Amino acid sequence: MTTFGATILWNRDEGTAFTDNKYSRAHVWQFDGGAEVPASSSPHIVRLPYSVAENVDPEEAFVASISSCHMLFFLSGAAKAGFVIDEYRDAAEGELAKNEKGRIYVSRVTLKPHVTYAGDAPDSNAEDALHHSAHEQCFIANSVITKVEVEAVRRHPEEN
Repeated sequence: MTTFGATILWNRDEGTAFTDNKYSRAHVWQFDGGAEVPASSSPHIVRLPYSVAENVDPEEAFVASISSCHMLFFLSGAAKAGFVIDEYRDAAEGELAKNEKGRIYVSRVTLKPHVTYAGDAPDSNAEDALHHSAHEQCFIANSVITKVEVEAVRRHPEEN
């Protein structure tokens, strides 16, 4: 079995009382390859200045991980099918809602992939099949209860 990990590092600023809940939520995600990502709570959840709007928040990372996983399987499937992709762009979105227990969760992730092909592009049915296959194979989508939808953005003929 393969395991994956990340180190999440937060430190209290000197002089911050902490117990008054007025502390920075800024922290760092460290990955085994050496990448470090500045992170924070979302300013939609914890007001500024206690969150850092320009840092990645867990909700954004959740959406990005689903989108990235889907894209990687889509690219693999397209390559196997003989399609050459010049660009894959996804303006993915996540929505928060309350579940039946009143707890907030990411209730929906909508992927909005727009794929630009070099040369021949698949027809809509073939592209939909590639997205369906990518969704079925995506480890992250298979790991969550969040509804994940794909709304492929079709390329226009003049984009080739």
